[in-house]
Amino acid sequence: MQSPIPSPASAAQAPAAKAGMFAAYDTSDFFCELMRRTDEMPPSLQTVRDRLAGFDLDELRHRTSTAEAQLYRLGITFTVYSDREAIDRILPFDMIPRVLTAAEWDHIDRGVQQRVKALNLFLRDIYHERHVLRDGIIPADLVLNNPNYCEAMVGVRVPGDVYVHINGTDLIRDRSGRFMVLEDNARTPSGVSYVIENRHMMLRLMPDLASGMPLRSVEEYGLKLHQTLCEVAPEGVTDPQVVLFSPGIYNSAYFEHVFLAREMGVPLVEGKDLIVENHRVYMRTVAGLRPVHSIYRRLNDEYLDPLAFNPDSMLGVPGLVEAYRRGNVTLANALGTGVADDKAVYAYMPRLIRYYLGEDPILDSVQTNICAEEEGLAYTLANMDKLVIKPVGESGGYGLLIGSQATQTELDEFRAKLLEDPSNYISQPVIDLSVSPTLCPSGVEARHVDLRPFALTGKNTWVLPGGLSRVALRKGSLVVNSSQGGGSKDTWVMAR
Repeated sequence: MQSPIPSPASAAQAPAAKAGMFAAYDTSDFFCELMRRTDEMPPSLQTVRDRLAGFDLDELRHRTSTAEAQLYRLGITFTVYSDREAIDRILPFDMIPRVLTAAEWDHIDRGVQQRVKALNLFLRDIYHERHVLRDGIIPADLVLNNPNYCEAMVGVRVPGDVYVHINGTDLIRDRSGRFMVLEDNARTPSGVSYVIENRHMMLRLMPDLASGMPLRSVEEYGLKLHQTLCEVAPEGVTDPQVVLFSPGIYNSAYFEHVFLAREMGVPLVEGKDLIVENHRVYMRTVAGLRPVHSIYRRLNDEYLDPLAFNPDSMLGVPGLVEAYRRGNVTLANALGTGVADDKAVYAYMPRLIRYYLGEDPILDSVQTNICAEEEGLAYTLANMDKLVIKPVGESGGYGLLIGSQATQTELDEFRAKLLEDPSNYISQPVIDLSVSPTLCPSGVEARHVDLRPFALTGKNTWVLPGGLSRVALRKGSLVVNSSQGGGSKDTWVMAR
């Protein structure tokens, strides 16, 4: 369905915003998140544009330097494992916000809720009755032979039939301004801490821009997350003990683990802090063992329990999976959710939404060719220079090929990979991602952005107003991932 927004405006149609720092701003015909409107421009967005146009570039650069220094001082970092010269890095922060109207957010909110509902119904089905496989809606092999399919979950009942408690849906916009789902993150989605800290940073350093703006708050997330984890605790538990289970300080998102545990007011634990006795989970404390009922786990399935998965894992808790299977503890997200955010399964999401909900998708998907299928492989091989080709199980922008930006040698090498293991790849057309004004060394320039809204599901689904807007800081780059040199922006959702 088309997003309920007006047609994009050219630079010439937006004279009010062409003063000051925007004097040389060029969108290169991409859909621009801020400079796109004419008569339909809501007053609040016009105010943002006018205020920004009056900023001095040197002053904005000074505030940016202050922000980066504060981010580092606060420990708001992530780890790049491939970089031997630096373990911790800040996520570069752009002081020019990405703005969404109330109508745009309503469209996103409804679309994300619909998608999460379908994902949970799909996961319940494939681990129980498997109607969707018998009815031929999705190939059985694609699900049952998926490396993320978890046999230990077959027949296991989970509270409220909720498998995906925390979800991150990656959205993009094309040249027409239409919102589209790029991928689902139903395992351990990260990045919400930056959403909250970005807002804190903006209110501290850009009060003259934010003053009086009708912004939707992001402060509720910690409270809502704790409420969600309490709602899905094992039946009969009246005062659930929630913990956040982290792999430890060397994990790339460790800052976020600390941040979210603090926001929820719950213990941050590692494997050595937990023990299973009589199929129940306990936390070691100075006062003795304390029962644990809901675990927000931030490590992958294979490391959770050396008795059930990788026997060499030093991060997990022996016996945790059996305690979970018996219903004595809740894991969020559930085991085996990775099959739902597989990039090949993604291609079937429109069908799955119609199958389970009897509704058309509110948010469109990107056309996807499955290389495991003969037709999809043939099309991909014939059009490699026009497609984005991705491994089905990778994340973070790793392992993909953007054909239009690849050399002939890179295309030839990737062709060999495709032919060797076609089932590991999907391909999609190159989408001209929307752009947003971004402070660059030479001034304010257009850079490509995406959006990751975060949804929490317990008794109901709630979507954090806004989400993580990632920005590709390299000129012309379509890869926004922090691990690939991207940064972030504060995402403003207008209440009216």
